[in-house]
Amino acid sequence: MIDDRPDCSVLLIDDEPFSQDIIAHGLTGCVSHNLCYESNPVRAVQVAREVRATVVLVDLRMPDLDGFEVTARLRAHPDTEDIPVIVLSSEDDPEIKARAFAVGANDYLVKWPDPRELVARVRYHSGACNARRQRDSAFASLRVSQEQLAASQSALHQAQKMEAIGQLTGGVAHDFNNVLQIIGGNLQLLKLVGNLNDGAKARVEMALTGVERGAKLAAHLLAFARRQPLQSVVVDPGHLLRDMDDMMRRVLGPSARVVTEIDPDLGSTMVDPNQLNNVLLNLAINARDAMAGSGTLTIRAMNAGPDLPLDVAPGEYVMLEVADTGRGMPKEVLQRAFEPFFTTKPVGQGTGLGLSMAYGFVKQSGGEIVLTSEVGRGTSVRIYLPRSDAAPSPVEAVHSAQLTGGLETILVVEDEEHVRESTAGILSALGYDVIEAEHAAQAVEIIESGRHIDLVFTDVIMPGPVSSLQLGEIIAERLPGTQILYTSGYAEGVLVHEGKLDATLHLLQKPYHPEALAARIRHLLRRRERPHGAGAGVKSGRTHFGLT
Repeated sequence: MIDDRPDCSVLLIDDEPFSQDIIAHGLTGCVSHNLCYESNPVRAVQVAREVRATVVLVDLRMPDLDGFEVTARLRAHPDTEDIPVIVLSSEDDPEIKARAFAVGANDYLVKWPDPRELVARVRYHSGACNARRQRDSAFASLRVSQEQLAASQSALHQAQKMEAIGQLTGGVAHDFNNVLQIIGGNLQLLKLVGNLNDGAKARVEMALTGVERGAKLAAHLLAFARRQPLQSVVVDPGHLLRDMDDMMRRVLGPSARVVTEIDPDLGSTMVDPNQLNNVLLNLAINARDAMAGSGTLTIRAMNAGPDLPLDVAPGEYVMLEVADTGRGMPKEVLQRAFEPFFTTKPVGQGTGLGLSMAYGFVKQSGGEIVLTSEVGRGTSVRIYLPRSDAAPSPVEAVHSAQLTGGLETILVVEDEEHVRESTAGILSALGYDVIEAEHAAQAVEIIESGRHIDLVFTDVIMPGPVSSLQLGEIIAERLPGTQILYTSGYAEGVLVHEGKLDATLHLLQKPYHPEALAARIRHLLRRRERPHGAGAGVKSGRTHFGLT
């Protein structure tokens, strides 16, 4: 009997309708087969595709197209080229048989064959066809699996490369920030107490400008390495984009067109708004350069999910897109676009850190960034940030820092001698009574000596048996009224967990300006002195505050 699987599909091509009855009778003993009859040989290929034929029986002598031509047509079409063809003929002629096999027939039966022979031939050829299709399907599945494996290996290699570069840049940025703090601190101290003439002041300001540029470079490196402390709050990205609209237009210039499309039902997201602002601004600058000052920049904001790109994990997102009509990127450039210091701009016109900073920030914020580009058609950068159901946080007014001092006692804990000396010099010039400690263990000795201390300004990463966090715990226990302000050029794993700064801590990143240092210290000392509830007039216990 023929294979009883339902995937046995027999197509009979014959201009005589009675032949259908003969073949159907011959296959009576076959289980779960399907017999389809077609009298028009011109439709042979079409019908064979529609019924997914596993065997075609074709009459040799027909008025419009004979069996030779039908067989040739089946062999010529890619969808039917492998379907077995059995030619039916009343002529038992070796020459005719040879010609049938020459045009592609798989078998030849003389009318009318014994039902047992018919079943055997059909069963054999149908089984061979199904086996071939299963093999082809398996090979196709294997090719897809290999392609997916190759893509996964490529993505893993890229992720490992980016992680290795990130670890290197994070460490470099930490040391770089300490060097900048030494230079900047001493220059600022020179401005405060150096009695400089106008020419010397101009030189100091020029040097401080260089320090500022270096600090931005280090911040970009830390952003790429996903090691910058983020002050994440729930924001309305649409509000942020509307506030940036005028700035974007100024950046692009009068020859460029800016189109802003913001979904009226756009959700909120938890992100550092200042860093997001910097990322969008950098993307706009890249777009301006790619369009050579003219073209169209499109900024979109919309809710995304569940139809997401393959690179984005399932979830609900807010999608921000910056798309330009510039020259676009070739494939080899696109593959390296997120690497730090990789740039196609001439020397001196770009650092190659704009996209790498965006990449690190988005990843650290729990999102994904997707870059697409086509030469001559432009580039699109899409940022997917997790959607939040919480209400956006109120926008706080930004107050300029003022260089204000006081008479309180401050303990400066810093293992870098030159950083410690310049910082102590600045605080002393502001009127504070300053005590210096080389490491946390020495700071503990000073605390245990009974010295009055109003605030401790301590580096995060220091050598020795006592860590900065342990020092904070000792201060909380021994000096409950004393404030603590941390500083670091690289605080990952100590104060920062999964890229987020602990909301109970107050951190001033290196390199810092005297104005910023003075403002943070006065802010904490005022909170220390502020009456608290029923205990008015009594100094409140030490509290760590989040970034403001």
